[in-house]
Amino acid sequence: MGATRTDHYTDKQNELALKLKALGHPARIAIIEHLLKVNTCVCGDIVQELPLAQPTVSQHLRELKEAKLIKGDITGNSVCYCIDHAQWKQLGKSLTSLLSKVTDNACKC
Repeated sequence: MGATRTDHYTDKQNELALKLKALGHPARIAIIEHLLKVNTCVCGDIVQELPLAQPTVSQHLRELKEAKLIKGDITGNSVCYCIDHAQWKQLGKSLTSLLSKVTDNACKC
């Protein structure tokens, strides 16, 4: 089976899919919830909050950062992560737009 052909879809569709895929793991939801609670933190703090090894947490952080849901700044030997508020606002708008198209009409199938 081949890879998904993203070039057949709009930039908005690909961006929304990337963000939703990044949110598709409970550890990443836990990371987002932690970042919202503390507003900023370093990777070591997140490791203390989750039942995961540091390399696994780093992998999840990388996925969230690649999806532009979080930002990370290097401070000395550690990286400080925080929520990317602009991206979350855009995600909210995209989901609202998509969900507003759902109607109460019963499916005919």
